[in-house]
Amino acid sequence: MAPFDLLITGGTVVTHEGRFRADIGVTGEVIAAIGVPGSLGIAMEVFDASGLHILPGAIDVHVHYRDPGMAHKEDWDTGTAAAAMGGVTTVFEMPNTFPPTATPEALADKFRRASTARVDFGLYGLLAEDNIDQLEGLIAGGAAAFKCFMGNTTGNLPSPSTGAMLEGFEIIAKHGHRISLHAETASIMAWRQAKLMAAGKKAPLDHLAARPAIVAIEAVQRAASLAEWTGARVHVLHISSADELRPLREAQARGVDITGETCPCYLMLDTGDYARLGPVIKVNPPVREPHHKAELWAALNDGTIGLIATDHAPHTPEEKRNPDIWEAGAGFPGVETLMPLMLDAVAEGRLKLEQLVRISAYNPASAFGLLPHKGQIAIGSHADLAIIDLGAETVIDEAKLHSLRARVTPFHGKRVRGLPLHTLSRGQFVMKNRVLVESSRGRGRSVHTLQKMPTAKPRRVEQSLASLLGSQGSDGTTLAQQKA
Repeated sequence: MAPFDLLITGGTVVTHEGRFRADIGVTGEVIAAIGVPGSLGIAMEVFDASGLHILPGAIDVHVHYRDPGMAHKEDWDTGTAAAAMGGVTTVFEMPNTFPPTATPEALADKFRRASTARVDFGLYGLLAEDNIDQLEGLIAGGAAAFKCFMGNTTGNLPSPSTGAMLEGFEIIAKHGHRISLHAETASIMAWRQAKLMAAGKKAPLDHLAARPAIVAIEAVQRAASLAEWTGARVHVLHISSADELRPLREAQARGVDITGETCPCYLMLDTGDYARLGPVIKVNPPVREPHHKAELWAALNDGTIGLIATDHAPHTPEEKRNPDIWEAGAGFPGVETLMPLMLDAVAEGRLKLEQLVRISAYNPASAFGLLPHKGQIAIGSHADLAIIDLGAETVIDEAKLHSLRARVTPFHGKRVRGLPLHTLSRGQFVMKNRVLVESSRGRGRSVHTLQKMPTAKPRRVEQSLASLLGSQGSDGTTLAQQKA
């Protein structure tokens, strides 16, 4: 047998189904063998992982790297450096940049900017009111998924009408790409915010008052209905409330291909933290009252919420700490602290380590078409690995974050137990002994060529707008012309 390029020995492998002691042989970019300790022979390099746990690298399907247009907050080098330090080996980057990733040309430009990435990535295309005619081109150009902003956030992209959403869902459903939703109803929030601003309200809790949970309930219900009608595959981003779990569960029970994620801030913070953190806590949707946390944890454990992500949203310290809550930046870096925070939750008994692998790696890979290449430790899969010390204790220090221009986090000063010590992306160390590997710059590549998208099964394919406009009558006119 030819020697492996790398042999990882002595560690405990953790999958979404269980854990076991094993050695891992890596050849090139993939896992070539998994065997009982001492059984795999020789290698060009041997790495001793004794006493450590080996997890699939996390897949964060919700990051904002701000380039183009806002690189003063973050860029691809700093953002993916943070991912590597956090045991995250694949990221999906959002389209609300300047300009937004709304056309094939903008997508191609973002691919060029992502050439400095240290870990693998997928690029979201935008689904908006004015780019329906660009969706096919975005898919052909390599968009890995789509993002629809039903509510406003950084970038102030207008929310598309329900009519535009329906047509966009019809088009994207044919290709099987997942549509991720910022599921908040824009009109309710705009109305309430205007009233609050007119009354001179601008404290952190006023931001929560402008975005009550009903905005998420309505948006999830509407998006689920459109997905059920068209066969589109949808994903509800940053679930913040117990209330939106009901329409999510109901849609899942009806067979809608709808997945959901939550973020550490919604699991670990609540309204009791607003006074302490001030505008640093601002995020869209907002951190809510304490009772929501228990139901979100339960939904993670019962599978209603299948993914953990970060909504990594960098802003400069000056932008984040603006005392006018309407002007303060929404969101904060998260990709570097995701695994330490969730490993600490494992240490506290909130979830099992296998469940963390499921929600951070296996389920994201499944939902976004990346199996069997990513999200699992298996022969033939990419050697995307996070090697973890479950006993390591550290204090999260925003001054040490690798999002160099956005070193602000509501978790500053939090002591956590469990830490990624080493990160491998496709068989190469990108972080080793808690030090970023500088030669990893530019190693990342797009995952869109790996994706396997299922065939959609729309409920009303014969009534799609494209089919109606394109169908010919007996006299050669389209149905739309006949109706006119």
